[in-house]
Amino acid sequence: MTRVFLLSPANSSGIRMGMLLRAEAQFDLARRLRRGEASIGEAFQFASGLYFRGKLAYARAFARAPVGIAGDLVIAPGAGLVPGSTPVDPVLLRAMGSVPVDEDEPRFTGPLEVASRQLDGLLGPAAEIVLLGSVASPKYVGTLLRVFGPRLLFPAEFVGRGDMSRGGLMLRSVRAGKELAYAPVEGAVLHGKRPPKLPR
Repeated sequence: MTRVFLLSPANSSGIRMGMLLRAEAQFDLARRLRRGEASIGEAFQFASGLYFRGKLAYARAFARAPVGIAGDLVIAPGAGLVPGSTPVDPVLLRAMGSVPVDEDEPRFTGPLEVASRQLDGLLGPAAEIVLLGSVASPKYVGTLLRVFGPRLLFPAEFVGRGDMSRGGLMLRSVRAGKELAYAPVEGAVLHGKRPPKLPR
């Protein structure tokens, strides 16, 4: 089964991203970013912490993408879908931070829909597309459903969990080598009882 993962974006205009974008910042990732040698995956992982780290590790562990197609596609505001290894620099990240992640923002939904339709044409009708992100908000779900319909899936165990819990769940799955169960986004129960905390 062909399966690719779509990773919801980190906050490109938040405090952590601001730390990374400071011209005076001297830690390794900030210096590499200014040279255009950092990836969007690294930048979003820094900005989001455990949650994006879990998404990136999970997608890279369990993707089954055809040759030439990345299995870890990041939803990049204003740029559609890009592989997690895509190089970025401060100019690109600031541009992403200026685009609201909102279903009513054409600068966000337009590139996302174009990239999703291109991906759909490359993958074919039998592929599964798994969203690693919140499905309770229509910010990007509406656009993705218009393109992928019932093939758009999400980890069923995400329901009721916060971001940190989801990140921990994905990292544990990677360490155990055991993939989570998926359910269609279309018609899913989006708000459920909070599950027990993950054991330490």
